[in-house]
Amino acid sequence: MVDDVDRRLLARLQEDATQSYAELGRAVGLSAGAAHDRVRKLRERGVIRRTTVDVDPAAVGRGVSAFVMVDANAWMGDAPTRDALLAIDGIEEAHIVAGAASLLVRVRAATTEELQATLRQIFAVDGVTGTQTVVVLETFFERPLRVLP
Repeated sequence: MVDDVDRRLLARLQEDATQSYAELGRAVGLSAGAAHDRVRKLRERGVIRRTTVDVDPAAVGRGVSAFVMVDANAWMGDAPTRDALLAIDGIEEAHIVAGAASLLVRVRAATTEELQATLRQIFAVDGVTGTQTVVVLETFFERPLRVLP
């Protein structure tokens, strides 16, 4: 469970994860050492899963985005399926879903030809029987999870 101070720390880190512990502490009424300790504990508990940089996919040649619903003839929610999907470089996200499809994956590619190659790799995963692909024409926004203080 996170308390109000943790939530305020998380909100500040989401705005700018490069700020010093002194700055974080000042913003939430803690010393730098206490802020550092809180952040360390949030990491240890898995509340903070990672610290990363948000890169514009188009700027690095991955401007084609698609959502792929994957049909299967068996349950796909196991480690071999996860590992097979992890091995496919173009897959950015993979979710086990309820509904018409077994999996939902998000693919990023440089070109539609590269997207097609990724779809071939998905078809090669054991149990996959088909896909339905929706290519993104424009993204209005992508909103990260926001922790409100």
